[in-house]
Amino acid sequence: MPTLTTQNGLNILHLGAGENRFTLEMIGELEQAVDKVVEDVLPLVTIAEGKFFSNGLDVDWMRAHPDEARAYSARVQALFARFLTLPVPTVAAVNGHAFGAGSLLATAHDWRVMRSDRGFFCFPEVDIDMSFGRGFSALIQVKFTPRTALDAMTTGYRYGGEEAREAGLVDATASEGQLLEVARARVAGLAGKNPVALGAIKATMYAEAVDRLNQR
Repeated sequence: MPTLTTQNGLNILHLGAGENRFTLEMIGELEQAVDKVVEDVLPLVTIAEGKFFSNGLDVDWMRAHPDEARAYSARVQALFARFLTLPVPTVAAVNGHAFGAGSLLATAHDWRVMRSDRGFFCFPEVDIDMSFGRGFSALIQVKFTPRTALDAMTTGYRYGGEEAREAGLVDATASEGQLLEVARARVAGLAGKNPVALGAIKATMYAEAVDRLNQR
């Protein structure tokens, strides 16, 4: 389960060491973590451990609870809207596979650093007979170029670290041992930015995507 700690003036959100799917319990923990980040007003680094950053939505639960799937998806989208507009600098340290909603969580951060030698960044919806919906589509399209968004969304291609960097899906790559430090360096020098101003800037920049993410 996710844990939030403070280290050297930064908040470190650790997603866990498993598949880190968006179970109801995980969503609740992430919501609480976001609340704490807003209170602390410290830059945020999000990372996980092992093979996965996050393997996405809890698809098995959604299929077993079709009457609740829409509310579940709306809750995940609202969570991503909050990450997108956090009033602090944020960076996702993608330590392993990021699939579907896992890639979307990383996308909702200001920057992304990915392990260079392991893991895939992928939007697999086209290959698992799912659509993105207006909210998830808007999130991807507001962060990436039209060409990158088209290629990633319609092919289901699995980008390795260097391929993801070349495509503009991530901003930098690093070895496993350097991943956290490279991510830290991305936001450490931005500590102290006025959170009111930063939050307002992000809210304006991403207004349309936030509106779509918050639609039910």
